[in-house]
Amino acid sequence: MNENLFASFMIPVMLGIPITTLIIMFPTMLFPTPNRLINNRMVAIQQWLTKLTSKQLMITHSPKGQTWSLMLISLFLFIASTNLLGMLPHSFTPTTQLSMNLGMAIPLWAGTIFIGFRNKTKMSLAHLLPLGTPTFLIPMLVMIETISLFIQPMALAVRLTANITAGHLLLHLIGSATLALMSISLFTALITFIILTLLIILEFAVALIQAYVFTLLVSLYLQDNT
Repeated sequence: MNENLFASFMIPVMLGIPITTLIIMFPTMLFPTPNRLINNRMVAIQQWLTKLTSKQLMITHSPKGQTWSLMLISLFLFIASTNLLGMLPHSFTPTTQLSMNLGMAIPLWAGTIFIGFRNKTKMSLAHLLPLGTPTFLIPMLVMIETISLFIQPMALAVRLTANITAGHLLLHLIGSATLALMSISLFTALITFIILTLLIILEFAVALIQAYVFTLLVSLYLQDNT
């Protein structure tokens, strides 16, 4: 039972070689490059959603921050597509791996911090010490603020990993319970199947929401440093 429960989180291997890179690159095939004067409905909907999300993310940014719009919208599309592909049966969700999420969170966070110290050195250092702090508390508060600053990328990665992993585990447990109850009580199995269907719909929403939350937090870190 434990092996089956966590089998979907194991890195897939083919001929002894991990194929995670191929899985990560697969979502790029879902966003074709338009090569026609008049796009079809699918491409038009994708472009409309992309522009809407980009507008919501960058509306409060300065001109320097708006130069990150392409990176942020690409990040959102990548996380959302990998989360949604993980909902397919017998598939692998790369965003359930903490190492991958840290690989996305740390460089983006470090980039925003570097921009802040480069363009607004005094303001960035001022964030480490709240205004009106008593003198004897200054060393302790600077240490606490520094630790909280370095925790930000870890919080980004852990939040995404925990939410996606928890949803997949819950779907697996309720799906197994539904199969087990079919031979015991069809009525109870029907109730659990309805719950499973509602949870699948909720998990689709969570996949998109977590992608937006991850991108939005990176956008807020960027806003604070530009």
